This record gives sequence, structure tokens and C-alpha cells, in this order.
Amino acid sequence: MEGRSAASGQTLLLAKATEDLENEKRESEEEKARILSEKVPPLQSHGLSLQELQQLCIKLHKQIQVVDEERYDIEDKVKKNAMEIESLNQKIFDLKGKFKRPNLRRVRISADAMLKALLGSTHKVSLDLRANLKSVKKEDEKEKTVEVTDWRKNIEAMSGMEGRKKKFDTSNA
Repeated sequence: MEGRSAASGQTLLLAKATEDLENEKRESEEEKARILSEKVPPLQSHGLSLQELQQLCIKLHKQIQVVDEERYDIEDKVKKNAMEIESLNQKIFDLKGKFKRPNLRRVRISADAMLKALLGSTHKVSLDLRANLKSVKKEDEKEKTVEVTDWRKNIEAMSGMEGRKKKFDTSNA
């Protein structure tokens, strides 16, 4: 029963919307006819001579030019206003700061899956990351042992001052 009442309610709404749409169309057509009758009076061309018909045509042509110029000016104003509205909307959008960075989630993905996603499914590349690494040889600890001697004996030789010291000694003597 509830399904039928909902369907009949939708049908009633649809019928009401259709009726409102028809009424709106009829009202707009009546308004259009009323405005045209006010702006453009009926043309009386019966019983006019050739000269009078030509004068009437010239008069109508001038009116058409005036109306066409007004239409062009109005269209130009509408375009300018639309562009200004668009630029203002863009400024509002920029000022609101809707450019929020989304929170990024950490995704665990293998190197093969990443390459497949980047290159597409046509490229099937198996990537061995360890294959291109340089091998490092570990040095033996025995090679690192250095002779440990008395540091006081070699202090002048290690400091590099022995040669300079001799220069000064020879110049003074």
C-alpha cells in the first residue's frame, strides 16, 4: 500500500509540475504579445500610394537601425557584466582559500606495482633493485693495525715543523 501511495504521490507531483509549466508558457506568450502590441502598433498599408509606401519603408528602416544599435549596446553591456561577474567570482574563490591540500595517506606498494602503474600494463618490467648496487669489500682488521711507537720521538717529524725550525736556526747562526 505504501508503494502505491508513493507512486500516486509522484504522479500527482508530476501532473502538477506539468500544469505549472504549461501555465508559465502561456503567460510568457501572452506577455510577449502584449509588449509587442504596445511597442509595435499594427501597420496600416491599405490605400497608400507608392510614394507613401516608400516613406513608410524608410521610416521602418530607420527604426530597425535604432533598435538594432540598442540591441548591440545591450548585448555588449551584458557581456562585460558577465565577464566582471566571472572575475569577481574567481576572486571570491581565491579569497576563500578552497585550495586545501588533502591529507595524504601512506600507501605501501611494491616497486613492480609502481612501475606497472606509471608505465601502464603494457610494460612488464621486473625490477631488481639490488642488482645495480656496487659491491663493497670489507677490509680486514689485520691490515688496519699500525705500529704503535713512542709518540714523543716522532713529535717534531709528525708536526711538520722540523724543516721550518732548521731554516730559522741557519739564518740566526
